[in-house]
Amino acid sequence: MGKSKNKKFKRPQFSADGLPVSLVKEEDVEESEPAVESPAAELLDKLQSPNADVREYACASISRMVQQSQVIPSFLQRDAVRCLGPLLLDRSLAVRETAAGALRNLSACGGFEVCEDMVKQDVLTPLTALLQEVKDSSGLQWHTVEGVANEAVNLLWNLCWASGCAAAVSGATVSQRRAGCICWSVSVSHTHFFPGAELMMLDSGVSLCAAHCLHAVTEENSELLGGLQPSVLRLLESVLMDNQSGMANLQLRTLIAGAVWNLKGSLPADRQAQTLSAVVATLAQAVELDSGLVILELHAAETARLRATADGVHEEATEVMEQEEPEEGDGEMTNGRAAKRDNDVSDLLPATDAELREATALLAAQQTSLEIIVNMCCSDDPSDDEWEEMSSSDESEMCPDSMSEGGSCLLSPLCLSAEVHSALLNHSIPEKVLRKTEFPSSAAVEVCNKSLAWKCLIKKMQRVQCRALTCLHNILSSMEVEALGGATALQTLAEHLSKLVFGMPEVSKQEEFLDAATSALRSLLQIMASRSIPQCISPQQLMGLSEAATRCDMVSVRVNALAILGITGSTLARERNSVDSLQLIGNALLEVATRDPNMVVCGEALDALFDVFADGKEAEQAAQNIRLLPALKALQPVFKAKLRKEGKGKYSQDQLCVLDNIRINLRRFIGYLESLDRSASA
Repeated sequence: MGKSKNKKFKRPQFSADGLPVSLVKEEDVEESEPAVESPAAELLDKLQSPNADVREYACASISRMVQQSQVIPSFLQRDAVRCLGPLLLDRSLAVRETAAGALRNLSACGGFEVCEDMVKQDVLTPLTALLQEVKDSSGLQWHTVEGVANEAVNLLWNLCWASGCAAAVSGATVSQRRAGCICWSVSVSHTHFFPGAELMMLDSGVSLCAAHCLHAVTEENSELLGGLQPSVLRLLESVLMDNQSGMANLQLRTLIAGAVWNLKGSLPADRQAQTLSAVVATLAQAVELDSGLVILELHAAETARLRATADGVHEEATEVMEQEEPEEGDGEMTNGRAAKRDNDVSDLLPATDAELREATALLAAQQTSLEIIVNMCCSDDPSDDEWEEMSSSDESEMCPDSMSEGGSCLLSPLCLSAEVHSALLNHSIPEKVLRKTEFPSSAAVEVCNKSLAWKCLIKKMQRVQCRALTCLHNILSSMEVEALGGATALQTLAEHLSKLVFGMPEVSKQEEFLDAATSALRSLLQIMASRSIPQCISPQQLMGLSEAATRCDMVSVRVNALAILGITGSTLARERNSVDSLQLIGNALLEVATRDPNMVVCGEALDALFDVFADGKEAEQAAQNIRLLPALKALQPVFKAKLRKEGKGKYSQDQLCVLDNIRINLRRFIGYLESLDRSASA
């Protein structure tokens, strides 16, 4: 049976909706604006104007327009990047800021290809020169360059997030290597630009943005990490230890924890254990918070604040009205003015949304923390990708070279170092992750549903749950059963996951959730089967899961469901009176193997069939009842022809290796069934 691969998150990775909204300059976003013909040439010409106001206007106009994806090509065709790049060093700070904003929105709305094209057009040279100037500015000058820094660091974050440019360009040219190093240096410096509490100021957003950028730029970037100075690590550790209150601080520290984890290979040997413990402690602090309860408290605080503010405004309006002495004949006007003050105070209410930002920061911190834990529980093997890239019936047989290249085995806890293993257990990470796999608080969801501004948090809460399920998948795959609480704990966990997968059909239709939940359940059932621990999933539930999976567009979900069918079926085959259940499973697997358009899914269905009907009297009887042998004989030439026809153009080398192995196993399995048939006839 195919082994469930650990999953690994990389930057860029996590936003099912594309680039985060925060990477676009929010005040300029007008999503509902209709498409317009882009006057790209005229605006780009204005960038060359000797008048700074005209240049600023042109940059601001471009910044707004490129948020409509259909107009981006017209700007790119006219070398917008090369036109805007020099303005990052314009003598006018306002022009610098708007030019950086235009490039920022272009990078965010244009996607990965546009970001890569921007790097190729050497936008890093003026950008890093600008960042170097910002870095060299003294604290007294900060208020004059704050807007420029915010846009510039956001642009750098976008480029790192979308294209991994800092790593990609580091080996290209001397100037680009220097640009990458300056990016690194600026990212580090801005995570600690201010002393003390001012570090966490989000009015500028530079510290948090720089931390995001640092998290991205440190990932798998050996050239930049080669010159790491001890002072940098000490600086990052000081931020990590700065345990101030507030969710913004927590979000900042989780990002720094991610950067420190990325730098683990550069840590001095005598500080590794201490630093690792600080990293895991930060992640544990974020994960253990009850986000539903915090959201309810913050929402209540916002409601009370707004009510108090409104009451204060009403009192002020009443006092003003009482002090005014209406003149003869002006009573109607005065009463009208007083009535407006009494009924419309929206323009007098504060625009702050501090509570909502706190809630958003908490969920972002929890998501980031869970992503980091996922990577902690994952081998560094680059082949540890999504399952659909590496399904197999027996990986140890399919490609002898795979193990020498670093292939990992599901049940090998050795992929975790003793230090990481101990740190995760010491901070109760498995238990805390398990609690985050629960569905979001219904009370918090209800409150958020009633507020348009807070409604966006529902999706963020659901995403945290999905990350926790993926995290649980990797924890199960990398820790010994005893460390997780033994057989009883696993059975309790199986019941919990079964309720998640089978108990909430409306949520289970969401592909992201279904992928994460089935991956975790699959890992758990594999472990339980290997230890002969009784399972708790009924055949009826399995059929429901199989039905839902066949309607899902995600290959990984269909593969997970088939693997779960195979695991459960192979366990049932060893039990008495299981023929009927085995027939249900066998027919479902045959249906998928015959009809699914994706060969990886077909291969997984065949793989599961091999496991279910490999041995046992119950399996033999069920195989005869569903006429498994003639069905597989009919399928064999079709599978072989399809593999030859579609293979090289549609599937990766790893997938082809797996599929070819399944083709060989199919021939062998047919031979095995024929031998059983001959024995029965004799």
